[in-house]
Amino acid sequence: MFVSYILSKVRNYMRYRETIRELSLLSDRELDDLGISRFQIESVARQNAFA
Repeated sequence: MFVSYILSKVRNYMRYRETIRELSLLSDRELDDLGISRFQIESVARQNAFA
């Protein structure tokens, strides 16, 4: 039980980091098309990973 909890947290964190990386690679124009500004990347990644 404890191990699966830890693995879940690690997976969530990895998803968070990957989302930040992918969104950071987009141009401002591409982010605008998605309705995201550059300063929102971390909060969008957090919502995606930990929702």
